Amino acid sequence: MTDRTEVTALLDAGERLSREELRTLQLERLRASLRHAYENVGFYRESFDKAGVHPEDCRSLGDLARFPFTAKSDLRDRYPFGMFAVEQSRVRRIHASSGTTGRPTVVGYTDGDLDTWADVVARSIRAAGGRPGHKVHVAYGYGLFTGGLGAHYGAERLGCTVIPASGGMTARQVQLITDFRPEIIMVTPSYMLTLLDEFERQGVDPRSTSLEVGIFGAEPWTEEMRREIEERFAIDAVDIYGLSEVMGPGVAQECVETKDGLHIWEDHFYPEVVDPFTGEVLPDGEEGELVFTSLTKEAMPVIRYRTRDLTRLLPGTARVFRRMEKVTGRSDDMIILRGVNLFPTQIEEIVLRTPGVAPHFQLRLTREGRMDALTVRAEAREGATPERREAAAREIAAAVKDGIGVSVAVEVVAPETLERSVGKIKRIVDLRRTAAG
Repeated sequence: MTDRTEVTALLDAGERLSREELRTLQLERLRASLRHAYENVGFYRESFDKAGVHPEDCRSLGDLARFPFTAKSDLRDRYPFGMFAVEQSRVRRIHASSGTTGRPTVVGYTDGDLDTWADVVARSIRAAGGRPGHKVHVAYGYGLFTGGLGAHYGAERLGCTVIPASGGMTARQVQLITDFRPEIIMVTPSYMLTLLDEFERQGVDPRSTSLEVGIFGAEPWTEEMRREIEERFAIDAVDIYGLSEVMGPGVAQECVETKDGLHIWEDHFYPEVVDPFTGEVLPDGEEGELVFTSLTKEAMPVIRYRTRDLTRLLPGTARVFRRMEKVTGRSDDMIILRGVNLFPTQIEEIVLRTPGVAPHFQLRLTREGRMDALTVRAEAREGATPERREAAAREIAAAVKDGIGVSVAVEVVAPETLERSVGKIKRIVDLRRTAAG
């Protein structure tokens, strides 16, 4: 466990602000960001005018609730550069989402934005226990996805040595970790489990590696998954949060000395939690949809961006900044099955505590007549007997029925049957439209 005195000595100026100083800085930056967006982005000028608000109407942080939301569809409708607030000549980098469900969302960065991004990721790695001189194995994908390059430049800003492994080539990743002996790995939690399987396949004890800290993000993961990774790798597993529309990784980070939720870097990103149906701002402590307003972005400011991530805001502990709980799911990933709300993370908790089952699963939605049906497909662990697989299927089905209140089919399939992902794992396969023709 990292010494608290040592951590305090390393905090940067933003982390040393009092709560009152932080609120003063937030309001100053918020007003500037609203003006920047209104004066330079046609979408914001039109949406503010339609809502009957002007940047000068924001005289307190609470006044932000008067301004309209921004949705992912607004960014897609203005593809590619319609949300940019600076001349093209000032944009130094462009990132984009995968666009698998439509047009990608495109984001841009000025020199100043890239500096800010590197700073907040460096702050995040330090909060996770990273120190100058540590080697950081970056297994997030590089390219248009923000994960790889975001982690890369943040680690360099902190003074670390970067191993830019990117995703894929799992056997080679294990070899690099074994030979280069990094202290830190940054990767999606689902791919970390794939690496774990590969270590064991190669006959290498995962607990014998040089790794001390894993910084995991880009997808929701549970406390059960944290315990599995920490126990089988003998490392500290901490959460990092971000999304490309707001910046990329480094919007919030879990501190290794507390592991009690992610501290949001509120001097750059102002959070709200709203009712996902009414849009009403909820008080701290109540669960709802996370909304972000950028306070310092130049190329592409975002005002009240609806992330669709479900969480709650809590007071700061290891830092002055407020915390967000681990994301429990996404409002657009929620499955309503015969009137019952269900999230993939609920299934994950059950799978992880079931003997004989590996932490790899997929949810398949089908339609049987007029009714929706859900099949949980989970991989067996190596060596699990047919009897153990059958028992595991019964246990999972019973746990879902008892804990969530809905009946599902369960298939425990052979190891490595389900497709692995080097980025965000696809947990839900919706076959209902295919069945309907």
